[in-house]
Amino acid sequence: MANGAALEQNTTAIWGGGRQPFGVSYGKMMMWFFLLSDALTFSGFLTAMGLYRFKYETTWPVAENVFTHFPLLHGEHPLLFVALMTFILILSSVTMVLAVNAGHKMNTKAVVLWLGLTIVGGFTFLGSQAWEWYHFINGDKGAVMLEDRTVMYVTPIDGNGEIISIYELITGQEKPHGDHTEFKTADMIAAFGINSNMTLRMPGKGTEEGAITLSREEAMAAMKGARVLQGAGMKANEYGNTLFANFFFFVTGFHGTHVFSGVVLNIIIFINVLMGTYERRGHYEMVEKVGLYWHFVDLVWVFVFTFFYLV
Repeated sequence: MANGAALEQNTTAIWGGGRQPFGVSYGKMMMWFFLLSDALTFSGFLTAMGLYRFKYETTWPVAENVFTHFPLLHGEHPLLFVALMTFILILSSVTMVLAVNAGHKMNTKAVVLWLGLTIVGGFTFLGSQAWEWYHFINGDKGAVMLEDRTVMYVTPIDGNGEIISIYELITGQEKPHGDHTEFKTADMIAAFGINSNMTLRMPGKGTEEGAITLSREEAMAAMKGARVLQGAGMKANEYGNTLFANFFFFVTGFHGTHVFSGVVLNIIIFINVLMGTYERRGHYEMVEKVGLYWHFVDLVWVFVFTFFYLV
């Protein structure tokens, strides 16, 4: 009977109200609600991109052929700069963890140090993303846009799918690093006609052997009405399917907006820490709430990096 009475008393206490099941403040709970809704938004964008990617597999660019630049380094370094950006953002998440931990210990100097490094990491990532956008917009090797607006690369007939830049096709020389010389369509067609060892291939993964490649005769016929295409935009891009550029600008831009917002919030919190606002309140919960947002931004980038650049 004693055990039964104790069980009844405990049950009454559980359902009696006035309890916080998770012990979470209102502010942190609202931040979790916001992050959940934002996660669904990013999921929708990435899902839509995945559907179009597999629908247009033969014309969808391979990221390794697109993101090959690295500051101050010559030659091609596929995805190396994007990997560095990812490392910087993940490292900023580590410094944010240390800032939150220092806040729990009421260590103002440590909060200033680690939160300041988090802000530096955020600005570094944004600067890196701006640099990546610049090179994406200006283009790399150039391509051929056929009359039906299909984008194709110039490639050797007996090659392994190597992409020949329009610069190399016309001048016969290797394209200098960072060169953005604009060429005329007539010069491209003339050079393609002279180089009988060249043909055209689609940028995507058309078959098990690789991208779909045209015969020399098919390529010569396709060049009639074609034009040179250099750089990327919302209406056409040298890398392949236009939707690739649209999703690139929208998804990475949307994420970049989140990073910028996070940096602004971190700066506001940083100033409050310096002014002693949270020391007077007796807690650093605001650092923790902004930290949740920052970790979310970092986690989303991991998914963007995986599904946009790697898969």
